[in-house]
Amino acid sequence: MTFPLLDAHLIKKDFPIFDRVMRGGNQLVYLDSGATSQKPLTVLDAERQFYTQHNAAVHRGSYLLAEEANESYDNARQVVATFLGGKFEETIFTKSATEALNLLAYSFGNSPHGDRFFLQPGDRIVVSEMEHHANLIPWQQLAKRTGAELAWFPITSEGRLDQSEINTLINDRTKIVAITHQSNVLGTINPLSELIARTHEVGAVFVLDACQSVPHFDIDVKELDIDFLAFSGHKALGPTGIGVLWGREALLEIMEPFLVGGSMIETVTMTDSTWAPLPRRFEAGVPNMAQAVGLSAALKYLDAVGLERIHQHELELTRLALGFLSEIPGVSIVGPTDLLDRGGVVSFTIDGVHPHDVGQVLDQHGIAVRTGHHCAWPLMRKLGVVGTTRASFYLYNTPEDVESLVDGVKSVQSYFKV
Repeated sequence: MTFPLLDAHLIKKDFPIFDRVMRGGNQLVYLDSGATSQKPLTVLDAERQFYTQHNAAVHRGSYLLAEEANESYDNARQVVATFLGGKFEETIFTKSATEALNLLAYSFGNSPHGDRFFLQPGDRIVVSEMEHHANLIPWQQLAKRTGAELAWFPITSEGRLDQSEINTLINDRTKIVAITHQSNVLGTINPLSELIARTHEVGAVFVLDACQSVPHFDIDVKELDIDFLAFSGHKALGPTGIGVLWGREALLEIMEPFLVGGSMIETVTMTDSTWAPLPRRFEAGVPNMAQAVGLSAALKYLDAVGLERIHQHELELTRLALGFLSEIPGVSIVGPTDLLDRGGVVSFTIDGVHPHDVGQVLDQHGIAVRTGHHCAWPLMRKLGVVGTTRASFYLYNTPEDVESLVDGVKSVQSYFKV
């Protein structure tokens, strides 16, 4: 099946920030959506409308504004749940994907002896070498607190997950497997079916870091057969300060709360408390209401454009970037050099030039890229580099943006005479 290509030039008009003029009088070429995406007017308008028309603390008042706030917040949750293929009760708002993953790690760590999620010495948590710190450090710390063992999948020289020892790594002692869907450095999209099947075969739970996948291609949590998923709103055209944890209802029901206090309680005495039903059990305090509404508008925007069209568009830009950059002497691609199981992220190094210097020169041309370790220090060490320059594409990027990047890289080499 073929999909019509996007008109990224037209889409760009929905994003006010692209009217900015950058250093040197250059137009903005934004190639850092892997860090955070830009926001369309519909998202900005949705947040503003909530504050100007419906602002009240949700689940606390019985007056008109409070009723409207409740409805707006609940509607936003339903939009997210539908977008993921999950249920309303399974969709929890957090402040970020990092908080969502920490929620899981702390909840598991608080489990009483004999509980499904109780960990002890001899148990195992499995991650991979390509994890973002947000999907490594919470599990690293959980292992330290409980005495569990942390094990990991290595990567191949091509930047793909090495699953050759899957049955050894995911063994009968494994309780948790937490893997990124798409690497924020390599662009690699990990094949999940065998990993998930093996995880469930040994009775473990599978946690998916979907920060780099949910905004870019279709995700259905039930079809994937995963147990938990985390993603951040700000990478999906949405506001900052809002993230999502999706989890199987049966598992969430038996998990310990992460934060306690207002909103997440059912009854309270001076000596004991009981918890509210899902999903409020995991949402202590007044939530990020306007941000949830903004995220809802963002996901509706993505749906209207079409996730498959967005993915195909990004792949075309990636094809162009890989082709052009690989032809420049002294430039090395970090990660897969083909489009098989790949997303719209291209990392590279330039011989003789530190990535931070690359970023500063590109900035003089109005080009915004990410440089450094990308919150993936273990991966950088495995690759034997201090860092990389990363260009990440989204629905508002154009072939001309790729050409600007390539010209910018040549300018870097000229500037440093390499």
